[in-house]
Amino acid sequence: MENTQTGKSGLIAVLKGLVGSCVATALLLVLLALLLFKMELDEGKVAVGIILVYILSSFLGGWITGRKARSRKFLWGMVTGGTYFGILVLISLAGGDGAVSAARVLTTLCMCLGGGMLGGMLS
Repeated sequence: MENTQTGKSGLIAVLKGLVGSCVATALLLVLLALLLFKMELDEGKVAVGIILVYILSSFLGGWITGRKARSRKFLWGMVTGGTYFGILVLISLAGGDGAVSAARVLTTLCMCLGGGMLGGMLS
């Protein structure tokens, strides 16, 4: 019975972390768009900004999840980061973003998993 409770509380924690990640993503992307508009950033700086958005958002989601989870905070944070990555993939596919290199997808997955895990560990 205890494992079931732990699993349920972990999944609820992941959902709360995902909400935090999505809100952070929206706010950070608006900030990045403002910087792009005001400072006329080049493509390289925008790419770095997007990478920072991924890492910071998954970190925040992992941190929120870790604060809510009762045990294995790093693991639940990593689950949050992986789910966040899945949401990013679904949005990219829905947006019709053509061919993407496997290396870029793997790198983004590692950033999201690592950010979520680190957030969970530091919570």
